[in-house]
Amino acid sequence: MLNVVVLVSGGGTNLQAIIDAIESGTITNTKITGVISNNKKAYALERARNHGIENLCISPKDYETRAVFNEKFMEAVEGMNPDLIVLAGFLVVIPPKMIEKYRNRIINIHPSLIPSFCGTGYYGLKVHEAALKRGVKVAGATVHFVDEGTDTGPIILQQAVEVQSTDTPEVLQRRVMEQAEWKILPKAIDLIANGKVTVTDGIARVTDETTD
Repeated sequence: MLNVVVLVSGGGTNLQAIIDAIESGTITNTKITGVISNNKKAYALERARNHGIENLCISPKDYETRAVFNEKFMEAVEGMNPDLIVLAGFLVVIPPKMIEKYRNRIINIHPSLIPSFCGTGYYGLKVHEAALKRGVKVAGATVHFVDEGTDTGPIILQQAVEVQSTDTPEVLQRRVMEQAEWKILPKAIDLIANGKVTVTDGIARVTDETTD
């Protein structure tokens, strides 16, 4: 059984997609052992409570220094015994010590086809605003392992989404969520839970279920 801890800053739609996929059996051999947010008003915490999942808020604002926060944050995560840590819209920089300890055991969902529209400053609606400003015809989402860079870790899954000429950033964001994010994040977790993802020389390789 894969113990998953989900880190989230906002509404938690990707968290809900994970919860639904576990409950429906789309994700197998997996249990969410905890949800952590840096925002006490995050609806994601309510989603966790609604499903009987341990949850807590821990924010950098509550500590004198980032170093103290990082220490308390790591303690909170470790207390939930994660095999896999999922960043589902988490807007806090992960401490380097945590990345090192959980190497290739932290994954992130990013709302673009990396390496496009990623890195520092590209998050949430800003990604879709930039994509439309550039005039791209295809958008999408990427699930990747987290390393010391920003959106630079090994790519696990990607899903393309067609851009419509009438799209606003909000409309495109919703389509990318529905057609990409909410599909490939649960799929990636299920693949990892069943030992179908490996990383070699910085490249993530997925074993196709149909060839097992």
